[in-house]
Amino acid sequence: MSYKAKQLIESNNTCWISIASIWEMAIKHKLGNLAFAKPFDELIREQIALYDYKIYPIELRHTFLLSHLEQHHKDPFDRLIIAQSIVDAIPVISVDAAFDLYPVNRIW
Repeated sequence: MSYKAKQLIESNNTCWISIASIWEMAIKHKLGNLAFAKPFDELIREQIALYDYKIYPIELRHTFLLSHLEQHHKDPFDRLIIAQSIVDAIPVISVDAAFDLYPVNRIW
């Protein structure tokens, strides 16, 4: 993680995690592509409580924008996060430069 991203997360800012990210992790974990030292649900609950993360829900207005987004990014979870960022003008912390092809404020 970049120094800038780490500083923002560790500051007094409210940190949101899209439910799309948790959904993607659950799928990857089930498929064996993502391993954890603890059961998935226990780890997620623990990390949310430990860092006081807020869960960013998926709303209809986010999905409506998806039908208009260019297909620059192929990952459906990232595209949903991009839609959330655009609709709600929320910056995204990501190393993925493909986010820059959309009108989002990507921080890394």
